[in-house]
Amino acid sequence: MNTKNFKIGYAILRLVMAIVLLSHSVLGMFDGGINDFGNLYLNKIGFNPFGVAIAWSIKLSHVLCAILLIFNRYIRLACFATIFVLVMGIIMVHFKEGWFVVGGGRNGVEYNFVLIWVLTAIVFLNKVSYTEKQH
Repeated sequence: MNTKNFKIGYAILRLVMAIVLLSHSVLGMFDGGINDFGNLYLNKIGFNPFGVAIAWSIKLSHVLCAILLIFNRYIRLACFATIFVLVMGIIMVHFKEGWFVVGGGRNGVEYNFVLIWVLTAIVFLNKVSYTEKQH
């Protein structure tokens, strides 16, 4: 395996995922989307009065994951926590909407599906990277 290309590819995946998580989270912090999700969805499906706090926890966990991905620290913890959030998003929000986010449908699972598998790849690549450091 070409170590230089491996490191570049691994860094690209981590940084792209960090950009996606940050852009998806930070926008909601400033446009009221997080509060709306907490009040208009989570509170109405049974999480009242904690819906807004849960919504903020979800988005802040994405920001933390992004920071950890950028600095290549606690990768497994960050990825598994984010995968859990994304799977719960599929179960609670997206599954009933079908596969497509846009085009063949709306608000479906495909976006979360891709993110879950990229995070899974990062976990495996991190293990390889960590193993190479030990030798």
